[in-house]
Amino acid sequence: MFRVNVRDHIMIAHSFRGEVFGPAQRLHGATYVVDATFAATELDADEIVVDIGLATEQLHAVLADLNYRNLDDEAAFAGTNTSTEALARVIADRLAERVQATNLTGITVTLHESHVAWASYERPL
Repeated sequence: MFRVNVRDHIMIAHSFRGEVFGPAQRLHGATYVVDATFAATELDADEIVVDIGLATEQLHAVLADLNYRNLDDEAAFAGTNTSTEALARVIADRLAERVQATNLTGITVTLHESHVAWASYERPL
């Protein structure tokens, strides 16, 4: 399996519903380092998994729609706890819609909350 990873970051605000979240039920901010990993079992005709420049541009475009937003105010997230895991899935799904590489078999998006905590979502293509 071949993998190519690109990285960017976002800053968001949000709150959670549910006692399990304790003080995070109140509005708070989060800054995530975002890794997008593209997987392929075979290289394409150019001997690459995906064009790194294109992958970087597409990740940045997906994140631009979320950056500096209060996710509580976004219709796409109405009724959703925007946990790190849930947000990783949304980013992976939006990225999958944008990337046009026929050899790709999957995308994994990892959101790093800090140097000691992160969550990922992996989806097939």
